[in-house]
Parts: sequence; structure tokens; C-alpha cells
Amino acid sequence: MSATLHQLVVFEATARHGSFTHAAAELDITQPTVSTQIKQLTKAVGLPLFEQIGKRIYLTEAGRELLTVCQQVFERLDVFEMAVAELQGMKRGKLRLATVTTAQYFIPKILGRFCESYPDVEIALEITNHQEIEERMLDNEDDLYILSDVPTDIPLEVEPFLENPLVVIARRDHLLAGQKNIPIEAIENEPFIMREPGSGTRETIQQFFHQHGISVPVRLEIGNNEAIKQAIAGGLGISVLSRHVLNLERSDGEFTILDVRHFPIRRQWYATYPSSKKLSVIARTFLDYLIETSQDRENHLFHFPPRVTPRAS
Repeated sequence: MSATLHQLVVFEATARHGSFTHAAAELDITQPTVSTQIKQLTKAVGLPLFEQIGKRIYLTEAGRELLTVCQQVFERLDVFEMAVAELQGMKRGKLRLATVTTAQYFIPKILGRFCESYPDVEIALEITNHQEIEERMLDNEDDLYILSDVPTDIPLEVEPFLENPLVVIARRDHLLAGQKNIPIEAIENEPFIMREPGSGTRETIQQFFHQHGISVPVRLEIGNNEAIKQAIAGGLGISVLSRHVLNLERSDGEFTILDVRHFPIRRQWYATYPSSKKLSVIARTFLDYLIETSQDRENHLFHFPPRVTPRAS
């Protein structure tokens, strides 16, 4: 079989997305180019790699075998790239990072400062919910994952780096605003805005309410923190969100944190990666930097340590 590395890259992207169109978008090539590469690879293999059922494509048995081979090849190439980088003492390459949606309020700022020190690093940042993060972990799609709820059924290396308190957020003119030590039962009658199923924040909140024996009327389910904030501003209800979603708000803005008993819910941000994975030089460098930026717990992420100066190995 004579297959080119480019054909394997195109095949892997198509298999992962289950779509020629999405593969083309990821690889920045045309859909006809993807089709041509897959046809040439199929001819080289001698067996169909995909089958179409309705409007979707699925891997054949030969396709599944080839996908396993592709993943092994790419992992070995990553190891080779790391070895070369270590020999050259360079901090360059691509960092693949996936985060849950709430982390979008601070991770881009950390990445920006990190890239000031390492301008040759290319960043691929995926922002999604907790459920899809787990799927990406199982498919080994990224170098590092940022989340608050660490899966217990996947062998992972876990590094805590920042507190992630969940607080009750309401509009500034809410009737409970300004009150102290509000009984948790007081929010049982408040219309509630909840994150979508599959959200780690939602699961934590539901477990917390169950532990305290309360039930809240869910008026609205939204899969986006910014949309939840707009719903709160529109008077549709209150919500429990990470304190980080207000980090960029003015102190005299339209939201307030209600002083409800048993809140905040204490949580932690973690950087994780599969236990079987060897981090690239740049992924290890970023992980070390991420932990360093969170050493000052009082100032958190918005007062950074001095700019890192790259050193040769």
C-alpha cells in the first residue's frame, strides 16, 4: 500500500468529524480535494473506507483499522517532534487546548500573555461543554483540558490551578439584593435560569440543591453564560454561575451577587490530560506557566507574574 501522509491526515480528519465538509474546513482545503484524497487512499488500500447511510458517512471495518493506524502514526510523529524540540531547546509548535465554556473568561487572557513570551507557538482553542470535553479526551484530540469536574472513569493526570466559586447572581435591583445571610430556602420561589444538560455547572448545582433539600423552578435553560447574563438582565430570573463570569463587569454594573447561605459553592479549576499521554515541550511549558500564574490566590488571574523569558535548554 502506498499512501501519503497528507492522505492519512485528510482521512483522520474526515473520520473524526464524520463529514467531508467539516474535514475540509479544519484543514483549510476544498471539499473536492478531500474527496480526491479519500478516493486515492481507498484505491491504495483496496477496500472501501467509508460507507454512506442517508446523508451521513460511517467508517467501514477497514476504515476503523486504518484510523487506529493513523492515530498511532500521528502519536509517534508527535513524540519525534517533541524529541527534536528538546534537542534544539526550542519552545515552538502547536498547543491544542480544550476548555469548558466558563473558562473562556480567563483562559484567553492567560494564552495572550503566554504567547508574548513564546510568539512561535500556534494555539488551537476549543470551547465546549463538559460532556463534549470527555468525548475529546477519549479521542485524544487535545494536549490539555481545562475543567472543574474531573471525570472519574478516565485515567487522567490532574493539576489544580485556580479556585472556581459558584455564586448566586441576580439583577442589581432584585428584591434580595443587599440583604445579608439570606436563607437558602428564599431562592426556592425564584424563577431560575439553568445551564443546559451536559454542563458541569448544572450537575454541580443540582447535586448541591439536592443535598440541601430544596427545589427551584427552572424557567429557562440556556447553553451559554453570556445568554444567561442577558436573561438575568432582562428580569427572567436568577442563576448560579462561576464568579469568573463577572470578572470583566464593572463594579457598578447591572448584576449583583446575592449573599445566600451555603454559597459560594467551592470548586476548583483543573488542567488535565490522559495518563498515557506524554506532553509535548510546549504543552508542558504552558502547564507550568498556568500553575505559576495562579500562585497568587488573592489576585488570581488579573495580576500576572513577571513576563517569562524563554531559556535555552
